[in-house]
Amino acid sequence: MQQFFELEAAYLVMGVVVLLITLFVSTRPFMSKTAPRNGMLGALLVIAVMIGGHYYMTTSRMASVEMAFSHDKQLLCESRMLRKVAQSVVVQKSKGWTLKGHLFRSPLYVRPFHTARCIVAKAVSLR
Repeated sequence: MQQFFELEAAYLVMGVVVLLITLFVSTRPFMSKTAPRNGMLGALLVIAVMIGGHYYMTTSRMASVEMAFSHDKQLLCESRMLRKVAQSVVVQKSKGWTLKGHLFRSPLYVRPFHTARCIVAKAVSLR
C-alpha cells in the first residue's frame, strides 16, 4: 500500500481536485437534482480506472526493469539532476550499480534512481 501512495500520490491529489470541481459544478442551481450524485460517481469511476491502470502499468514496468537488472541488461533511467545535458543515465549491474528496494544506487551519483523512472534499453543494430 505504501508503494501505491508513493507512485500515485500526485494523481490522487489531482483526482481530488477534479472531484471538488465536479462537486462545485454539479451543485449549481441550473443543474438537475441528480447531477451531484451522477457527476461524482462518473468522475470517481473514471479517476479510479485511470489511476488503477497507471499503477498496474508502472508496477509491471518496474518488475521488468528489476528482472532485466538481475540479468545484467542495460537500463535507461531518467536523470533529475542533469536536465540540460544528460537526461538519462545508463544503469547496469556490471558497472557497479546496486538495487536496494526499488532504488538503483551508484557511488558515482548522489541521488538514487527509482525503478519506476527506468526502462530496459533495447539493443540497436547498425547495418
